[in-house]
Amino acid sequence: MSGVRPGTAASRGRPGSGSRNASRPAGEERALTSVAAGDRFRGEEPEHTPRLWHVTLSVSGARAPITEVRRALEQLAHDHPFLLTSRYADDHAEIRYWEEARDLHDAAAVALRLWGEHRQTAGLPPWEIVGLEVIDRATYHQRIAAGYGPAPATPVGVHPF
Repeated sequence: MSGVRPGTAASRGRPGSGSRNASRPAGEERALTSVAAGDRFRGEEPEHTPRLWHVTLSVSGARAPITEVRRALEQLAHDHPFLLTSRYADDHAEIRYWEEARDLHDAAAVALRLWGEHRQTAGLPPWEIVGLEVIDRATYHQRIAAGYGPAPATPVGVHPF
C-alpha cells in the first residue's frame, strides 16, 4: 500500500472501489478536473447551486461589561471578515452578514452555529440565540428599495444600539 497515491480509492479502503480502475493500465494516473465558481455539475438544477443569503442573528442574555461585548464582537469581525455589521448593548446584540449556501436550510444551519462555535475564540458572552432571519438576495434588495432595514450604506463594523 505504500505505493498508492493519497486520495485514490485503494488508500481510502472502500470495498469494491478497485474494480473501477481495473481498465486503466498500471501506473497511469487519472486526469483531474476543476469546477469554476458558478459552474454546475451535469444535471444539476440552478436551485441547487450556491446563492447569497442575508442573515440577521440576534442574541441576548445576562448583562456583560459593554467594553467586553464590543471587544468580543470586534474580534469576531476580525476573525470572520464576512460580518457586515454588529450592533450591541450590554445584554443583547445583532449580527448581520452574507452567507453563501445552496438553500435557506443550509444558511440557517451555519448561522445557528456561529455564536456557539466562536464563543471561546472571540470571547463572546454566554448569550443565547433569540432570533434568526435568513432572506435571499432579491428579498433583501426589495426591502432596501422599499425603505425597510438598514441601507447598504450603513457603516460596516461594530456599533452600539
